[in-house]
Amino acid sequence: MSEPTVTRTDTGGVATLTLLRPALTSRLRTELLAVVRELSADASVRAVVLTGSGRAFCLGQDLTEHAEVLRGGAADSLGVVAAEYNPLLLALAAVPVPVVVGVNGACAGAGLGLALAGDLRVAAAGAKLSTAFAGIGLSSDSAVAARLVHCVGGSRAAELLLLAEPFTAETAAGWGLVHRVVPVEEVHAEAQALATRLATGPTAAYRAVKTVLATAGTDTLKTTLALEAGLQGELGATADHREAVEAFLAKRPARFTGR
Repeated sequence: MSEPTVTRTDTGGVATLTLLRPALTSRLRTELLAVVRELSADASVRAVVLTGSGRAFCLGQDLTEHAEVLRGGAADSLGVVAAEYNPLLLALAAVPVPVVVGVNGACAGAGLGLALAGDLRVAAAGAKLSTAFAGIGLSSDSAVAARLVHCVGGSRAAELLLLAEPFTAETAAGWGLVHRVVPVEEVHAEAQALATRLATGPTAAYRAVKTVLATAGTDTLKTTLALEAGLQGELGATADHREAVEAFLAKRPARFTGR
């Protein structure tokens, strides 16, 4: 059998997914989608790390593979967006636990879409990020436009997509796209530390936070308040909420079990 393009390792409730190719081949997209769906249904997983290997996190579409498809029939070449990219990004958005992305190196195009699909991002100092799409005569996919508008506003999103100029991890941190910048050799450890912290926290509450955040930017105030009220009612009945209250009163750390 051929070597996998993505691996999963589990430790202490943290599932770590590592991309073993610098660009997104059809096989990598297929394998990553299967792994993401698998861990989403795994009750033992309480946090996820998504990272790359080598010098890049993810450079987006594998252009060598794409060129072969173009030569065979340009009219059908981008059908892959609806068939493979969209299901993958929807699956990542549906992961019910916190996702920490370790951007260990260059990140471009759909690779940026993967990074922005996470909840928290740790990036290597000096790492270059780019939308890249306009540079190859395309618009955007992988929800990059929507994520950028949500994170940095429409004006800067337009600049990033139209000019497609690379920007550093440090600049991304200043914009709020990246949450922590560390030396490249510390990216994995920092992402793991964040995920481990989240894996020992109130899992149901984190799931509710992700639910509210998913639509907070587009829902009306009335809708958001109703959603929050319903979720708080459910969380009030959890063992983790009761434990946290008792721990606060007893002046001791809470011991969350994810229930």
